[in-house]
Amino acid sequence: MARIGEETRTRNEQAIRAAMDQLLRGDLPPGGKTDLKTLAAAAGVTRTGFYPKKNRDGTSRPGPYQHLAEEFERRLKALQDAGEIVDPRDAQITRLKAANSDLRERVAKREARIVELVEFQTLALSRIAAQHDEIRRLRSALANAGNVRTLR
Repeated sequence: MARIGEETRTRNEQAIRAAMDQLLRGDLPPGGKTDLKTLAAAAGVTRTGFYPKKNRDGTSRPGPYQHLAEEFERRLKALQDAGEIVDPRDAQITRLKAANSDLRERVAKREARIVELVEFQTLALSRIAAQHDEIRRLRSALANAGNVRTLR
């Protein structure tokens, strides 16, 4: 594989830095993320330049743009540590996780309330049944007793 010239390397590094700034501002292309794949596509370079290479003797050497990949990861981590979410997908995931947590909490509270209401319903029905039995007993006692007179 042919090596790139100094002028091409400088032009590519400028394109990578411009694309890096664009991605870290949150200006992502459709379907893109804040990652090296999208950075390479936005800069118009191959992604392999961001990773270390192997020499013929098996030793490793840095890729031509590996230092820029490390800078990109470092800047992205600094933004994330500062609480800034660069990737709109990540912001959406964070928002959906919070909404999911809130909904789970609401469902748990409603389920607890339903349990309380079912217990109350059971207690109320048993009390009504006991009262009904007492009323029937008193009516039958009234009907069977001969010494009770009805007042007009």
